[in-house]
Amino acid sequence: MKAILLAAGLGTRLQPITDTLPKCLVPINGQPLLGLWLDKLVQLGVEEILINTHYFREQVEAFVATSPYHDRIILNYEPELMGTAGTLVRNRTFWQGHTCMVIHADNYCQSSLVSMLEAHNQRQTRTDTTLLLFKTPTPRSCGIVKLDTDQVIQEFHEKVENPPGNLASGALFIFSPEVYERYFAHLKTEQPYELSLDVVPNMIGKLQGWLVDDHYIDIGTPDSYAEAQVMAKVAANQTNNAGSNIA
Repeated sequence: MKAILLAAGLGTRLQPITDTLPKCLVPINGQPLLGLWLDKLVQLGVEEILINTHYFREQVEAFVATSPYHDRIILNYEPELMGTAGTLVRNRTFWQGHTCMVIHADNYCQSSLVSMLEAHNQRQTRTDTTLLLFKTPTPRSCGIVKLDTDQVIQEFHEKVENPPGNLASGALFIFSPEVYERYFAHLKTEQPYELSLDVVPNMIGKLQGWLVDDHYIDIGTPDSYAEAQVMAKVAANQTNNAGSNIA
């Protein structure tokens, strides 16, 4: 299994924190967010990881160079941002024909994602992709989905004024090996595209939803970053207390 961590964004909503730091390296309880994702992916059994870079690329490159997983990481620099789907087209030789996770590296996720991978492996035969879902308190700022009784996505509403619910896309995908040929092969190389606008609408009826089993949050603003810090500290205290009780 492979993974792509989308980490090239400018992080403008997170200023001034991102004035001197790429968003993927903001610390969560002392550990860079990108490091948390690398740990999680390796524990899931991911063998190769591609990370796209742009903003403060030198800092990302330096971090990867010191990572214990550097030998399984490929860095791909984008002189101009390609968009989330444009990056996948540009790096098609890395992932086409493979099971691949696609992740926005600026999201904080406390789930191990083991259950998501199990759900993908046991998905409906008519689906070829699994999408992480979460319940949001601000549905107008998210991509909102509607599911059928088999948890297959039948509607996708990207940041609309009156969304039909609060079940939101977490923009974390598991693609089956056939996904590139079915949804990306017609897209032009070196042209920017976005997953939510240019790809996901074509996946309706083929996209299985998986409701996340732990905290999941987009670290897009200083407020959400502060919220993620609280989540991380609570989780760390619970882990420490559990360890003390065992001892």
